[in-house]
Amino acid sequence: MAAGNAAAGEERVSWRSWYALGLLFVVYVFNFIDRSILGMLNQPIKEDLGLTDTQMGFLGGVAFAIFYTFIGIPVARLADVSVRRNVVAISLAVWSGMTVLCGFAGNFWHLLFARIGVAIGEAGGSPPSHSMISDLFPERRRATALAIYALGIPAGGMFGSLLGGWLNEAFDWRTAFILVGAPGLVLAIFVRLTLREPIRGAMDTVPRQVAPAPPVREVIAHLWSRRSFRLLVLGASLQSFVGYGVGYWIPAFLMRAHDMGSGSIGVWLFWLGVPGMLGTFLGGWLGDRLSARDVRWYVWLPGIANLVALPFSVFFYIWPDVVMALSVSAFAGFLGGYYLGPTFALTQAMATPQMRAMAASLLLFSINLIGMGLGPQVTGLLSDVFATPGDAGAGGLRLALISVTLVNGLAAFAFLGAGRWLQSDLASVRSGA
Repeated sequence: MAAGNAAAGEERVSWRSWYALGLLFVVYVFNFIDRSILGMLNQPIKEDLGLTDTQMGFLGGVAFAIFYTFIGIPVARLADVSVRRNVVAISLAVWSGMTVLCGFAGNFWHLLFARIGVAIGEAGGSPPSHSMISDLFPERRRATALAIYALGIPAGGMFGSLLGGWLNEAFDWRTAFILVGAPGLVLAIFVRLTLREPIRGAMDTVPRQVAPAPPVREVIAHLWSRRSFRLLVLGASLQSFVGYGVGYWIPAFLMRAHDMGSGSIGVWLFWLGVPGMLGTFLGGWLGDRLSARDVRWYVWLPGIANLVALPFSVFFYIWPDVVMALSVSAFAGFLGGYYLGPTFALTQAMATPQMRAMAASLLLFSINLIGMGLGPQVTGLLSDVFATPGDAGAGGLRLALISVTLVNGLAAFAFLGAGRWLQSDLASVRSGA
């Protein structure tokens, strides 16, 4: 039955599958609006509450990532044994409500506990969504489908920047949190009422018996035994380290180094998100098409893209003309999203149907603990270390951002190295080994 469904799905995907993908994409947009808006409001929060860069890095990094990653594992386990739609809807309601509470924070500790609440809610967003999408689209179209879902990352960042910047200037940073969080509570009800739960394993090319979800340690052993998966996770985690490490601090850098207002920054970052969306989609689309010739293109593409993007990324921090610097950075943003669709798709390909939410959670555990947890924190620490009197923090932050950006070179080699074992690892998974 699964094989027959998958074969038919190669020709035609149900409108219900596209509807579900579109709705899950919107949920992911809200996920990243609520997650990324703190970066847009970094500087006004710091000034209002009298915080240091290290403290702001902790709020956007370690404090969020620890709870997001560790809560994600039991939530993913719940998704593998229950109705995934309900997990997504409840999680959306939790993180949206806690985003609203961020607007009422009176000091560092209030904001810290509210952000922890956002992290706990967001932990239940992606793993069940990845699992559902894998049961809605056939294997040869999953990288494209998951890349469309991953468009929520740049789209959420775009709207988080635009809304955060504009609402901060029109009102204040507290109002910004309240107004971006509240709509998610309505969306959560809509998800619960209109999203259908797909059949597990229905779209797999090779029929697999859908057994009860295995223990977490068995899932870890299954995935960790694949050397290509280990390198894939390393590459994605390092790239996430750079993405979160610089993305969280770019608004503060533009305010300090170029004296830009939050409204102008929000508009610029909104439009610069468009190349990021195109690159995210193209990475999945090209991966699906080139992998028909050689599956290693799934990891070659992000590896090559990282190496090409690196000099353009560094240019952004050192060029004195802000318009030119921002314009050139669009090319780096376009290439920066290439890894998402292929990474998500390969993770699902290496998992059996009953462990897919857990597989996604384990991938996100590493990506977010290293990327979201350490990225903003390391950048903030380096900014304080490199800071010199009289530069208002701009010089120290510039050096910190350049240092973190160079880690993308290591990510590129990890992706390219994964290609050595990818074919044999996928073959062993499909054979049930």
